[in-house]
Amino acid sequence: MKNIITYIIFILTALQVVVAQENKKIIVENSDFVDRNQNEIPGATVFTGNVRVLHNGVKINCNKVYYFDAENYIKAFGNVRINQGDTVQMNSRYAEYDGKKELAFATGDVFLRSPESTLTTDTIYFDKKNQVAFYNSYGTIINKDNTLKSKSGRYYVASKKYQFNTKVVVTNPKAKIETNHLDFYENSGHAYVFGPSTITNQGNVIYTENGFYDTKNNVGKLQKNSKITYDNKIIEGDDLYYDQSKNFSRAINNVKITDTINNMVARGHYAEMWRDAATRKDSIILTKRAVVVTKVENDSLFMHGKKILVTGPPEDRTIRAFNNVRFYKTDMSGKCDSIHSNNKTALTQLIGKPVIWNQDNQMTGDVMHLVGDNTTQKLDSLKVLNNAFLIQKDTLSENGYNQIKGIDLFGKFRDNKLSQVDVKRNAEVIYYMYDDDNQLIGIDKKKCSEITMEIVDNQIETVTAKKDVESLLHPENEFPENVRKLRGFIWRGDERIRSKEDIFPEEENIIHEQILIESKKKSEEEDVPMEVLPETLDYDKNNPKPKVIPDLQSE
Repeated sequence: MKNIITYIIFILTALQVVVAQENKKIIVENSDFVDRNQNEIPGATVFTGNVRVLHNGVKINCNKVYYFDAENYIKAFGNVRINQGDTVQMNSRYAEYDGKKELAFATGDVFLRSPESTLTTDTIYFDKKNQVAFYNSYGTIINKDNTLKSKSGRYYVASKKYQFNTKVVVTNPKAKIETNHLDFYENSGHAYVFGPSTITNQGNVIYTENGFYDTKNNVGKLQKNSKITYDNKIIEGDDLYYDQSKNFSRAINNVKITDTINNMVARGHYAEMWRDAATRKDSIILTKRAVVVTKVENDSLFMHGKKILVTGPPEDRTIRAFNNVRFYKTDMSGKCDSIHSNNKTALTQLIGKPVIWNQDNQMTGDVMHLVGDNTTQKLDSLKVLNNAFLIQKDTLSENGYNQIKGIDLFGKFRDNKLSQVDVKRNAEVIYYMYDDDNQLIGIDKKKCSEITMEIVDNQIETVTAKKDVESLLHPENEFPENVRKLRGFIWRGDERIRSKEDIFPEEENIIHEQILIESKKKSEEEDVPMEVLPETLDYDKNNPKPKVIPDLQSE
């Protein structure tokens, strides 16, 4: 029986301790003077001089305190210092503290210190239960090299995070961030931005509506409506990453790079970019349905390769394309294994089984060079080196082809149209000749050292043979089909690139369509709430949404 009574007493005592802890009273631990004048301050005890107050882990030091015992509430005056261990230290001229709700209000030259940062503002509210402090009176935060300014903000003690939902500016020696919603982790220096945001650093201007920025290492990741602008280049993509210290950027899906100086646009679904500010020899690698679009007079040249490299400063830019290269312009298209093009020399080299179609003209050879004119921005000349072969579908006969072959071929352009062709060494010709009424006269077959052709509106107008000429005009019925093609004749008209869409292989179009569907689905999804970030950004998803803290002065 005695043991049962002892156990009951123990339980009751434990319950009393729990109740006492839940309703813990504010303790005034020290004061030089104590006064209680109910006529002047009803319900309050006045403590003056070296006042020290304790409550549930919070220490308050000040010059004077009004202690409302019934409400478990104080008002503190003069050199107020509120400490919560080594996590929060706050100084102000005036403060209020509600022991029941564990809410603090401080105003007048407020200075809040955490282990990593300092905040100065006019007024701060501190919710001790939820470990959240917030202000709405313009504040400045100093975090190592970072200075953050905003009209309002919150500080989460447990996660050491500042959150700003109004216009905020972050500056440090290397970058400046401007946004309306910023989450900033003071220990790591990581910043997360939402909504229209701009990051400026060392000549780069970065825009994003959902991004991460590491202020310590100057590394960023951008995920919504993002673009990077530098040196007259604009980089866009669904997913952008950049490392300022390495001058490196990466873009994934729906990549677009605009070069405003060279009137060039590069697109693809993966790109890497290196910037060399000293020499201006920047470089770009583009893959996955890569295409470079270059303005040529009033037309555009579309060039595709499985891999495209763009290197050099703007005035000496080199473009290289590799593996199954295809290109298209309204009056010209072609294919080859690789292309090397330089805007300073205006020279474009087609390497590896090159073929060019100009209307119904087909040119092949071992190597081809297209030479432009930087003054007129037009094509100037053409070189076909080794095994040059020009084929033109004869428009008046059913299966006839005009053909010219030789060792080398040199062509001249007028208004971007081929106007003259010279074939050098071991030249051979098969040419369908017509009278003024378009009646076939015969089929001319020649051999000579050199041939010159005049071309008008993409049709061969005249053919002139030079040196050691052997020529014979054959009536059509006396010229068998099996000798109407020169040795090495291959008509590749079914391969002709007839539109800018034809430059892409089918397998890359399939990947492209899949990416477009995924991008559309992603863009149609609702925006992520402010308190939650995508998992890809390593955000503290478990951080609770803070309760609204009341204005203690208005109660």
